[in-house]
Amino acid sequence: MTEEAQTKSLVPHIALIAVVVIVLVAVFFFFSSEEEPQPVPVAVPVVEDPIPEPEIQQPDPALDEQEYATIDDTLEQTEPSQISLPDPEPVPEPLDTSDATVKSSLIEIAAYEAAASLLVNDDLLRRFVVFTENTARQASAPNFQIVQTPDQDFRVYQQSGNEYIDAASFKRYTPYVDMLDSMDNEAMLSLYETYSPALQDIYAEIGDPDDNFKYVLIDAINHVLDTPEVPVPIEVYTESVMYKFKDERLENLTAPQKQLLRTGPENMRRIKAKLRELKESLQ
Repeated sequence: MTEEAQTKSLVPHIALIAVVVIVLVAVFFFFSSEEEPQPVPVAVPVVEDPIPEPEIQQPDPALDEQEYATIDDTLEQTEPSQISLPDPEPVPEPLDTSDATVKSSLIEIAAYEAAASLLVNDDLLRRFVVFTENTARQASAPNFQIVQTPDQDFRVYQQSGNEYIDAASFKRYTPYVDMLDSMDNEAMLSLYETYSPALQDIYAEIGDPDDNFKYVLIDAINHVLDTPEVPVPIEVYTESVMYKFKDERLENLTAPQKQLLRTGPENMRRIKAKLRELKESLQ
C-alpha cells in the first residue's frame, strides 16, 4: 500500500479514537465530581407479640388420586401440539475457484472469439496475484503469466547499420489488447469483487497478510501507467542472445515497463486507457 493510501485509510480511525477518548474522559470526570451517596438508615419494626405459625393442612390421599386421574384423562384426550419451527437459513454455496470456472467467467465477459486460446488453463487466480504483486514491486514474473505467449517471434529490421523493432513485433500483442478492450469494465469489477476473498487469501500466503490486495493492484496499475511513451522507431541492439534498448533511459526501466514498451505505441495507449478506467472504478 502506498504511503498516501495508508494515510487516507488511517484518518477515519484516528478521528474515531479521538472521539472515544473524549467521551471516556468526560464520563470519568463527570461521575468522579459527584458526591458519593450516603447510606439511608432503615427502620426495623418492633414486634411485641410473636405471630402464630399458620396451621398446615395435611393433603387427603383420596383427593390426590382423583386429581391425578383427571389429569391423566385430559392428557390422553389432548392431541400433541404441532410446533412450527422457522425454516433454516440457506447456507451459501462455497465459491468455485476452479480454473475451468474462472476461465469461463473471463471468456463470458470478453466479446472476443479467441479469448479462450489466449488465456492459460491452470492456476489462474494465483498467477494473477503473483503477477500483480511482482509488478507492484517493479519486478517481472515470467512463470506466472495469465496469457499465452505470442506464437510469432520478436523481429527487428536493419537500417544504416542500426537495428530497430519491426512493427510486426508490435502486432503480436494486438489480439491480447483487443481481448482486454472487449471486456466490459463493470463486468470485470463485478468478477473481481466475486473472487476478491480468494485473491486476498492467496496474497496473504505470498505477501503481507495485513495489506489489502486491492491496494497492491492499484500500485501495480500505477507503475505500468508510469511507463514513458516514446516515438518509433525504437532502436535496439543484441548482447548475447537478448535484445536491449539502445537508449539507456529505456533500458533502465523496470521489466514490466520494458515489456509494455515492446507492445508498441498504439497498443500501449489502449492498455493505459483501460487501466485508467479500471483504476478509477477501484478507488
